[in-house]
Amino acid sequence: MPTAAHRLARARALESLVRDIARDEILPRYLKSARNRKADGSLFTEADVESQRRFAAALPKLLPGPVLGEEMSAETQARLWAEGQGGLWCIDPIDGTTNFVNGIPFFAVSIAYLVDHETRFGVVYNPVTDESFYAAKGAGAFLNGNELPLRPAALHLCDAVAGVDFKRIGHRLGDELAARPPYYSQRNFGSSALEWCFVAAGRLDVYLHGGQMLWDYAAGRLILAEAGGQAAALDGGSLTAGPAVKRGVIAAGSPALFAQWRAWINAHA
Repeated sequence: MPTAAHRLARARALESLVRDIARDEILPRYLKSARNRKADGSLFTEADVESQRRFAAALPKLLPGPVLGEEMSAETQARLWAEGQGGLWCIDPIDGTTNFVNGIPFFAVSIAYLVDHETRFGVVYNPVTDESFYAAKGAGAFLNGNELPLRPAALHLCDAVAGVDFKRIGHRLGDELAARPPYYSQRNFGSSALEWCFVAAGRLDVYLHGGQMLWDYAAGRLILAEAGGQAAALDGGSLTAGPAVKRGVIAAGSPALFAQWRAWINAHA
């Protein structure tokens, strides 16, 4: 059984690989890639495809296991999820593709390694800002080598800065949040993986998103947990879900603030 120190060493090795592939495959295509649409209407670019290809070849050399990526068919994702209980790479080569295509410097590579479908270590890297968030289970969370959080979460919900994606939550809850927000201020950046990390860092205090897939939270959820934060599925179900399951999520930078946030949402959903 690998120790926490071993997992952290693997996270750092993964971070180095992510930086290399982002430098070679993503940054040269920033502001140059044409947008394309998948069958579900979501965007992808040549940078998504080429970086995923590179990761699929390189990751099993770090640790054995299939590589499950967002830019795969649903059938392939389901098969790899079933085959990968003993070890599975889950990747999103570019989380925030709309930002990437439009020249907004807020997107990231997100990669997690799972055993028994639970994340053991992960990396979220923004190649434009050169910010690398990484964590290993039991070993803490870091931003470019600095331990997270960078600042403590707000003590009270009324003082919190919230990350909220309005377009994916129910009308009643959305109306309540718009008309009578319980927090101080609200932001939405367009990259789920980075938003998880911003809660972990203390840049956001609470978080709400109405529909995330496995690759959106596989790395960020662990980074937040290792930074002392707390998260749960919006409907009370498990966040340990396969690639076909879309989950609403709530999170906060501390357990105490999470309890306040969840109580308010439960009362207004």
